[in-house]
Amino acid sequence: MPILTADMSAGTLTTWRKKAGDTVKRGDIIAEVETDKGLIDVEVFTGGTVEQILVQPGATVPTGTVLAIIREEPGAAPALAPTPSVPPALPSPVSATKQVAPAQAPSAAGRARVSPLARKLAADLGIDLTTLHGAGPGGVIRREDIERAAAMRAEAPVKEPRPLLDRPARLRQTIGAAMARSKREIPHYYLSATIDMHRALTWLNEENLTRSVTDRLLYGVLLIKAVALALRQVPELNSIWRGAEAVPSAGIHVGVAVSLRGGGLIAPALHDTDRQALGDLMRSFRDLVHRARSGGVKSSELSDPTITVTSLGEQGVESVFPIIYPPQVAIVGFGKIAERPWSVDGQVVSRPLIVATLAADHRVSDGHRAGLFLAAVDRLLQEPARL
Repeated sequence: MPILTADMSAGTLTTWRKKAGDTVKRGDIIAEVETDKGLIDVEVFTGGTVEQILVQPGATVPTGTVLAIIREEPGAAPALAPTPSVPPALPSPVSATKQVAPAQAPSAAGRARVSPLARKLAADLGIDLTTLHGAGPGGVIRREDIERAAAMRAEAPVKEPRPLLDRPARLRQTIGAAMARSKREIPHYYLSATIDMHRALTWLNEENLTRSVTDRLLYGVLLIKAVALALRQVPELNSIWRGAEAVPSAGIHVGVAVSLRGGGLIAPALHDTDRQALGDLMRSFRDLVHRARSGGVKSSELSDPTITVTSLGEQGVESVFPIIYPPQVAIVGFGKIAERPWSVDGQVVSRPLIVATLAADHRVSDGHRAGLFLAAVDRLLQEPARL
């Protein structure tokens, strides 16, 4: 069970997209999980064959629980796990066979050892043999094991489904817990800078004249790309806490805060933000926002952000002072673009200005480095064609 939010402790498996015997490759969607943030598509991070399903749809299990066993292809490269959103002591999503306790491992033939009588009884009673570990010699599943499983199922209380109406309240509770933890554990400091957007908006208007209506850029994409490129110059702000230290991330995956229709926020990642051309980034952004609001966000998109960008300009807010989302060490907030007096070459003119605010973890960086970061964002927005 993947860890998708800072305070997530459990999730409900709703659907398997693959079954035992199916071949999977890295990046395939293998299951669907319900969390307080909605339904999330769970990716697989290794290639091979699904050998055994260990958790059945409808079950709510703690994060780190092994959901399935995948037998890796011979000679396959080691799986590359996504950037963890918690200290590495907690297991990553869908684990390979080597990580499963021996008592739960299948037989050499890939199937549980079951006596003929037990197999027939299991079929009659609707007991899934893959969920059982036999008490017989060598782990053989016997009639007594089937009867015990049937009795436990009969005695288990029926769990009433949670009404959909309580999801916004649960989401707000989850966000509140994460933000309380952030303010309690992270020594925040804040810096802000006012940025002249005249050159960026002028270039954007000219650029959009050459594009189709569906391919036009929004100024928010310029802000996201500028943040991503500025992180190359101040990489410590692109770090993730792992255990007792903050480790700079090899990739720049900007999380974008998206308001949900039912209330609350979600901040999935735009992977490799700094490497995407503006047109590709715009398409990725539109797709991510659509899936965040309609369902279909991938597990890696929730676990991978290395920094978050939030903007409240559409709500008329001029300055945003955001709270860092653990285990990240920084977050950038943008307000609305507003026409204000501005000095240019010794003359006061009207210019479109935006306030950029950085909240950062003082254990990882200081005001000097953060100031360099904001200056880099400003400088990049003055040369929009190079974004």
